[in-house]
Amino acid sequence: MADDYSLLGFETRAIHAGQTPDPRTGAVIVPIYQTSTYAQDGVGGTREGDYEYSRTANPTRTALEVALAALEGARHGLAYASGMAASDVLLRATLRPGDHLVLGNDAYGGTFRLIDKVLSLWGVEHTVADLGNIDEVRAAIRPETKLIWCESPTNPMLGIADIAALAEVAHGAGARLVVDNTFATPYLQNPLSLGADVVLHSTTKYLGGHSDVVGGAILTNEDELREQLFYLRNAAGAVPGPFDAWLTLRGIKTLALRMERHSDNAELIARMLLKHPKVERVYYPGLPEHPGHEVASKQMRRFGGMISFTHIDGEQAALDVASKTKLFILAESLGGIESLIEHPGKMTHASTAGSTLEVPDNLLRLSVGIEDGSDLVDDLAKALG
Repeated sequence: MADDYSLLGFETRAIHAGQTPDPRTGAVIVPIYQTSTYAQDGVGGTREGDYEYSRTANPTRTALEVALAALEGARHGLAYASGMAASDVLLRATLRPGDHLVLGNDAYGGTFRLIDKVLSLWGVEHTVADLGNIDEVRAAIRPETKLIWCESPTNPMLGIADIAALAEVAHGAGARLVVDNTFATPYLQNPLSLGADVVLHSTTKYLGGHSDVVGGAILTNEDELREQLFYLRNAAGAVPGPFDAWLTLRGIKTLALRMERHSDNAELIARMLLKHPKVERVYYPGLPEHPGHEVASKQMRRFGGMISFTHIDGEQAALDVASKTKLFILAESLGGIESLIEHPGKMTHASTAGSTLEVPDNLLRLSVGIEDGSDLVDDLAKALG
């Protein structure tokens, strides 16, 4: 899908890939094709290929898929109703009963819940490993391993995995490497160029960017896998509506500008937190002190807008901070223009309680927005006391 745009800069692709002016009216913005079905020119005579029913295909969704594929340097892009819908379809397309996958020891709670509580009933097993430790990953692989499921940076501890090294290990074992690139976005990191086989996004987050849409996406260069993913999505119906696709298209046009500001503000806040007496530890790969900083510097353009930190006085003190901020809104999700704060242990990662993925009870996660950076620093410093 991305071949026509591969020589263009990122910002140009974000605005133009899949988004040529409407040939009938000249409209410069892709129309919202708010339709469920399409007229056929005789029985089976669909126009432009797949346009017979909007669960199967919709022109607004097609434009989004072309744009996302261009941004990740992929041949194929498929959009889904949510990030978890994309994860579910990908797992069911690539795994069968008796198969095994390796999951990072710091993964999104919803991903862990899907794998640990849902896929396990289907006979799929998993092993948790520190993906930053290649020897540990090798030790976790079995003959029946089909996937290594990676986040980098991870959610919520901002761990870093060496994607190229993981790809080499996966391929040596006859497995695929899947990278959830939600935190980094295609602007900061392109896992396919590092050897990954599949990239996944919750487009709800930075790609949409305005906290007003829910969606997901899968990007790959594998033709056969694309057909499997397309078939299963159509069979199961996990598709975004045309307005959701349109909102996501609108969001990605400014992704480059937003990610620069997210990164600027996050760096300011990380430096403040590093010096604050109430902060026990700061998790941000942009800090030289971060154990994954060197690897992140090689595979990321900048370090993004996500920060986590632990409060030196424990869980209740962390909860108090989350209740005292004024500009940082207490809410789940991330990647919007506004700043958010949350307590992963009681919110986004509650499903990991009691497991090897359980997060510290004094941990807070920040999604740093694009407000004035000094205002955000002041708001958080006052909440910390």
